[in-house]
Amino acid sequence: MQLIVTAISKAYASVQAVKQVSFQIDSGEIFALLGPNGAGKSSIIRMLVGMTKPDSGSIMISYQDQQFDHVPRRLLGYLPEDRGLYPDKSIEKNLLYLAQLHGLSKSVALQEMDYWLGEFELLERRHDELKQLSKGNQQKVQLIAAVLHKPALVILDEPFSGLDPINQEKVVLFLQQLKQRGMTVILSAHQMAMVEKLADHMLLMAQGQVVLAGTLQQIQQQGQGPREMKVGFNSAVSLEQLQQLPALLLAQPLQANHYMLTLVNDVGVSECLKQLLALAELTQVEMQTADLHQLYLAAMTKHNLQVTV
Repeated sequence: MQLIVTAISKAYASVQAVKQVSFQIDSGEIFALLGPNGAGKSSIIRMLVGMTKPDSGSIMISYQDQQFDHVPRRLLGYLPEDRGLYPDKSIEKNLLYLAQLHGLSKSVALQEMDYWLGEFELLERRHDELKQLSKGNQQKVQLIAAVLHKPALVILDEPFSGLDPINQEKVVLFLQQLKQRGMTVILSAHQMAMVEKLADHMLLMAQGQVVLAGTLQQIQQQGQGPREMKVGFNSAVSLEQLQQLPALLLAQPLQANHYMLTLVNDVGVSECLKQLLALAELTQVEMQTADLHQLYLAAMTKHNLQVTV
């Protein structure tokens, strides 16, 4: 399966929600749409699942030598932003009903259900009404409902919403299992630290625009901000001494004789080390890699955009 999105745009009244966004997803990938509320993530998902159509641009999908200008419903598993199961029905009845809507036999649906309920530690609660569950457990049932029919493409809008840190990690494992089963996953999220662990490719957005795109390594290269280095000395070096070095933009004390240094952009690491060694012997040198959140904020500044929360 391959999904190719080319220059899609979408406006609602006077709001331009999505502006000329393009990306490609290959079979078996986990692809993340990242950004704060209002970035345009959910608008893209609504177009992908067919709830709305792009004002311009195209959505093309290839699957088993067939071409489509939309995502066929039979290939799709979807976790919507606004959840929609039946609170007065049991977990089992909810999941059976949705699985059979997708054409699964009762025996196959029960087999899949048992597996996923076991993975999410809900097997013994299968006959509980949904309204008896915590918000986090209801979220787990929603996730199971999206994948029971083994779709080729799974689209998850904010799958970490309402979950505590332990259950967020369970969702990470769930997504990794979907990939192992050969499913292609698109997820929309703003928890960048969670997505950083598992996404093959990412699209970081703000105000409907793409600000960074690619693998984590590619994004780190695109969004490279100030270089930081953690250092330690074997003898006393003062903050004032470091602040006088031409290679350094900033020095911040961490603990005794240890500092976080920000290098001047056009100064090489070797030159910086030479200046540091003139002060004292180094016991630690560790270059710091910016995480997705830091890269995103740097890209926002570069594009003169503001984060809307």
